[in-house]
Amino acid sequence: MDKSLKIEIIEIAKRELKNNDKSHDIYHALRVLKNAELIAKTENCDLDILIPAAIFHDVICYPKNSKKSKLSSIQSANRAVEILKSIESYPKEKLVFVYDAIKECSFKGKIKAKSLESKILQDSDRLEATGTIAIMRTFASAGSMDSYLYNFEDPFCENREPDSLNYALDLFFNRLLIVKDKMNTQTAKNIADKRSKVLNEFINSFKEEIVY
Repeated sequence: MDKSLKIEIIEIAKRELKNNDKSHDIYHALRVLKNAELIAKTENCDLDILIPAAIFHDVICYPKNSKKSKLSSIQSANRAVEILKSIESYPKEKLVFVYDAIKECSFKGKIKAKSLESKILQDSDRLEATGTIAIMRTFASAGSMDSYLYNFEDPFCENREPDSLNYALDLFFNRLLIVKDKMNTQTAKNIADKRSKVLNEFINSFKEEIVY
């Protein structure tokens, strides 16, 4: 992708994402872009598709406890296309591929990625659910939803199903600790395996600090 086009896309994203919650803000988008470009070094993909898809994948983002949450990906895909249409230098024949990549990105939607760019975007976003940044984002989201830090009677979901909308720690058990097994590319798998060790260390330390 032309450097000036990339800069223009990022500047637009800064304006579009300024009201997003702290776990889905412009810095999240830039980290996903960083992940995507890292994975792309070992994959023969189209950066004209991957870069805007990474930057705009959460351009519309409803709170996880909102009834509209399931619409975030499809509305982000639509908004991304609208934005890219307005950029004269962006190749319009690639809009449909950006749309599909964003639509297929959601972890919650459980959609199987079709194109290579879509697979890389899925991996890049899912890497944000691993490692130290995932811990920070988990509790930032919990604060915005006014949920509990953990279930005081059964913190580690030993006798119940995880309920991450009400208990922040539950997200470890229905997403963070399993996402490493859902990567599409080898590069992402390697990164996720390394970062998942941090998650397990956190859980083990947490067990030592609480009474239950």
